[in-house]
Amino acid sequence: MLVFILRRLLESVGVLFVMSLLVFAGVYAIGNPIDILISPEADQIERAKVIAAFGLDKSLPEQYGLFLWNALHGDMGRSFAYSTPALSLILERLPATLELALFAMVLAIALGIPLGLLAGLRPNSLAGKGIMAASILGFSLPTFWVGLMLIMVFAVQLGWLPSSGRGETRLLLGVPVSFLTLDGARHLLLPAINLALFNVALVIRLTRSGAREALLQDYVRFARAKGLSNTRIIGVHVLKNILIPIVTVIALQFGSIIAFAIVTETVFAWPGMGKLIIDSIRVLDRPVIVAYLMLIVSLFILINLFVDIAYSMLDPRIRLSEQAA
Repeated sequence: MLVFILRRLLESVGVLFVMSLLVFAGVYAIGNPIDILISPEADQIERAKVIAAFGLDKSLPEQYGLFLWNALHGDMGRSFAYSTPALSLILERLPATLELALFAMVLAIALGIPLGLLAGLRPNSLAGKGIMAASILGFSLPTFWVGLMLIMVFAVQLGWLPSSGRGETRLLLGVPVSFLTLDGARHLLLPAINLALFNVALVIRLTRSGAREALLQDYVRFARAKGLSNTRIIGVHVLKNILIPIVTVIALQFGSIIAFAIVTETVFAWPGMGKLIIDSIRVLDRPVIVAYLMLIVSLFILINLFVDIAYSMLDPRIRLSEQAA
């Protein structure tokens, strides 16, 4: 397993290099941030000073080479808009996004697997059909619209929950979190539900299809013939065998939640990385954009590695050495 992990990490270096080149060139081609960051009334001397201070007076290859050299030393550049290290700026917002993503994924698992099992075990019942109809809505409804409806109903009309912000936070291992305070948990609930909706529907459909397929397998029939209870058959034999595709999707969707929580964080004014990247795109803050995308790529690489390792733990027939070969 150690050889497999080292090989994957070495391959990841090449992926990061290619990604950095594409992202850097793409962001460079969008436009000139000087036109946004500097007042149109500034004279040429002031513009030249700012351009030189940002390193934008160099050619693209020179800028990219400087970026690579600094990145190897842990420096992803300084934000044009905030005048602080881009990586530090992102890491300050990372706990808020991770907290939101974790709670959204917990909701997806806690609701999706039981509801999917119920729909798979009783596909023709009223409950099974209702669950599948609700999952279709979860796939179809736009995230921004659901977020606005949640705000209108629970924040404006009923007044039960706040509509924006993160609320009161408390330090956990030096990291500020919201769920440890009542006010923070109330602020967390609506955006977490909004972010979890699509994933609840996805887990429901995966669990349902896996359960229906597993019930037709010989090992389930053999377990029934031995006289095992339905609870043991479902909890041990069925659920364990359908976990591999569910683990794959949940892990990859967790990365997607972090990467694409932009809409939810914007609608609910959640102070995470998504809102930061939107603000950075508006002012063409290149260092922040590049550092954010590199962090997301690294996250997906680690998640894929975790999924491969989880495969071997869930199913002993899968060997990482064979995958590497």
